[in-house]
Amino acid sequence: MYQFAIIGCGKIAQRHAENIQKVGRLVAVCDIIKDKAEAFANRYHATPYTTIDNLLKAEKQLDVVSICTPNGLHAEHSIKSLQAGKQVLCEKPLCISSVAAWQMIETAYHFKRKLFVVKQNRYNPGVQLLKKMLDENKLGKIYSFQINCFWNRPQAYYSGDWKGTQQLDGGILYTQFSHFIDLLYWLLGDVKEVKALKANYGQRKHFELEDTGAALLQMHNNVIGTLQYTINAYQQNMEGSITIFGQKGTVKIGGQYLNELDWFLAKDMDKPQLPKSNTPNQYGFYKGSMSNHHIVYEQLIKELDENKSQSVTASDAAKTVEIIEKIYKAAETILPG
Repeated sequence: MYQFAIIGCGKIAQRHAENIQKVGRLVAVCDIIKDKAEAFANRYHATPYTTIDNLLKAEKQLDVVSICTPNGLHAEHSIKSLQAGKQVLCEKPLCISSVAAWQMIETAYHFKRKLFVVKQNRYNPGVQLLKKMLDENKLGKIYSFQINCFWNRPQAYYSGDWKGTQQLDGGILYTQFSHFIDLLYWLLGDVKEVKALKANYGQRKHFELEDTGAALLQMHNNVIGTLQYTINAYQQNMEGSITIFGQKGTVKIGGQYLNELDWFLAKDMDKPQLPKSNTPNQYGFYKGSMSNHHIVYEQLIKELDENKSQSVTASDAAKTVEIIEKIYKAAETILPG
């Protein structure tokens, strides 16, 4: 039975702990806030630590470290764990710098360890359908695409911790919408050119980032499309969608969390009935992405047992970081009127 540790005892860590118990044993947890680490450890019968260095030094039999710390710490904590000889499962985003992303990948290669990344939206039924259609050329030549990310993150979400900071959060494309960028790369390849705008309309406290953005993207295959994103949807998440316009069909995977087939019209194909998807991650006064962490852990165990390359490669996750960097670099900041 594989032994796991969790670094960072915030909300997403609970999702990890629940699924670790199904496939292995959670033996250690770490958080810089001692009370939080101890409470989390007591809940799951694990040993608490307040520094990752002490945890890695003490837990010699540890197999896998799950990184659930703020975005800006993912690289440091993943690299330390890999250097200690542990396999690593890193929450999204991989990190918030492409330089750091490739340092993580190189460390995993050097120490002959695997670096897994949580990209659970790839397992959404509608996304799986769309990927299969593209792989089988069911839509023919692809003309264009549209990605809409219309979510709500109220002031209460930004309470003065790491969220909303440039150094540890990095931007809402990293924290809220990196899954959509990952899916864009997975479905249609790399981004060649970007024109973009961004703005901060909500004027939240403890917030150094944009809350709204729009980008025009040209892919390397010359497909063009738009990305429109915001955390200003009124009171609740409104939509998370990807639409593909092709020579032989148009498909929109939508709903609030890429969990519904909003539009399907394709040559020689009837609209399929999607299997029921999982509920989104519940965090009290707000909701996150679809809850497919159980598949992430099942896949991780299978790949460790069979010594196969992971389905969501770290290089794919690094590409997501590169694309987000490209969007932010191109984005002109608009001052609210």
